[in-house]
Amino acid sequence: MIYRIRHVTRYRYPSPVGLCHNELHLAPRDTATQSLQSLALQVSPLPGYQGERVDFFGNRVHHFSIQQSHLELEITASSQVTLQPSGVEPLGLQSWETVRDRLEREVTPEILDARQYVLPSPQVPLLPELRDYGAASLLPGRPLGEAVADLMGRIFQEFEYRPGFTSVSTELPVVMRHRCGVCQDFAHLALGCLRSHGLAARYVSGYLETLPPPGQEKLEGADASHAWFSVYIPGEGWLDLDPTNNLIPMDRHITLAWGRDYTDVTPVKGVLFGGGDSHDLEVQVDVVREG
Repeated sequence: MIYRIRHVTRYRYPSPVGLCHNELHLAPRDTATQSLQSLALQVSPLPGYQGERVDFFGNRVHHFSIQQSHLELEITASSQVTLQPSGVEPLGLQSWETVRDRLEREVTPEILDARQYVLPSPQVPLLPELRDYGAASLLPGRPLGEAVADLMGRIFQEFEYRPGFTSVSTELPVVMRHRCGVCQDFAHLALGCLRSHGLAARYVSGYLETLPPPGQEKLEGADASHAWFSVYIPGEGWLDLDPTNNLIPMDRHITLAWGRDYTDVTPVKGVLFGGGDSHDLEVQVDVVREG
């Protein structure tokens, strides 16, 4: 599968911004099943400084500074990726307790790297209510793959997808209490459930190709950023799961970045001087299959 992605972020300010520094996680990763063919970033106004680095998690991060007065900032990331699903997904036949114990005892490079995803993170605290919710899926002796698939299905069935109810700063107890949220919240929820039981799980940001209703054309800019989670299985690798749609990501999910939670992989973040007390934000995403 070949996909073309166009991600436009536009900020409008009520008063001039004199200086801003920004960081972007908008470069799709190269993985075993995904290859980045091209990437172009356009920023208006033209930055006085631009740079790129690789962060702790292996994600490409672009950063820039604008030192001229402006009332609007527009960032356009255009990329093309090729997906070649291997057809071989981790099975997770080991019991979840075996996986937990191996994460505690073994010292291979892969397991040492995975251990950081067992710890709490800024948006994923290890709470008793998360441990209790996860326990209903993590039954004694249950294979890990079966357990996480059950957890994914329960989140899909028991939590309502409700855009606008939560924000990027909404805490997990609020999501648990109201039983609703968006993909970011559902990924964080799954992470908290699994980490509370000593399992390694990471947050994945990216895109999902959306399909229009039968007989209708796809609307320009109607796609959106997406998020899901991934659990580590020793000897097999990472298994991705999408609780928002109750499916295993395959040929319609494009991976941007991964980390401990949303704060590690925020698509666009920064600081500014000026601009007033508020701003208008507009995001348009297009994911188009080309072959």
